[in-house]
Amino acid sequence: MGQMLIFGLGYAASHLADRLRARGWDVTGTTRDGRGDSIAFADEAAVLAAVRSATHILSSVPPVDGADPVLARYGDAIAIAPAAWVGYLSSTGVYGDTGGAWVDESAPIKGRRADRNAADTAWDALRSDVSIFRLPGIYGPGRSILDRIREGRAHRIDLPDQLFSRVHVDDIAGGVIASFKGPAGVYNLADDEPCHQNRLVEWGSAMLEKPLPPLQTLDEAGLSPAARAFYVENRRVANGKAKRLLGWALRYPGFREGLASCS
Repeated sequence: MGQMLIFGLGYAASHLADRLRARGWDVTGTTRDGRGDSIAFADEAAVLAAVRSATHILSSVPPVDGADPVLARYGDAIAIAPAAWVGYLSSTGVYGDTGGAWVDESAPIKGRRADRNAADTAWDALRSDVSIFRLPGIYGPGRSILDRIREGRAHRIDLPDQLFSRVHVDDIAGGVIASFKGPAGVYNLADDEPCHQNRLVEWGSAMLEKPLPPLQTLDEAGLSPAARAFYVENRRVANGKAKRLLGWALRYPGFREGLASCS
């Protein structure tokens, strides 16, 4: 079995770590404070030792204050590490707005966030065996529209032509694992059913037998800046490359199957 070093044990990366450990892998992760059995990100001696011993290295850390902290602090070491595989969890936000059109990995990087764009490009150029995983909206147990409906935080927004792609957290783990035996490159990991967020709210409300939230404009909904930014871009994310080259098979090809696993 391999030795995986994960920078940033967040939601998606922790699910991957659990899957790998269940297969007998040795998984080490970093966190800001070194909680549990993780390594503190600032503990350079321990992190560098883990970089040197890892067979696989993944970063799930997004840019902070305009820069990628993993590349800034450990990029030189990762570039020459003996690991057989290096990966980075990026975002489909690097594609920017497509007006609802389909977008695949050949599209130019032109997203709103320059730091996201730069990090994606820098990881891709770090070494020849890097795999970049561009992710849309991530959901799964404990982080789905069902939780927001239960908590009274779900919104239906009156933007009928707005479309989003999403991916279940288990399918992210499956895509990363599939890439271990596939060619390095850039891959979109998204499900087969981009659709309006309102469809999830309506489906989830029916599942939970809860009343539908009112249909509102963006201004009426009073969303936070981060939530409001979710509605600025409109695109469908194509996933065919990962299926063809990695043999990636979705456990949850659409939101109905995915939400059923979260209930």
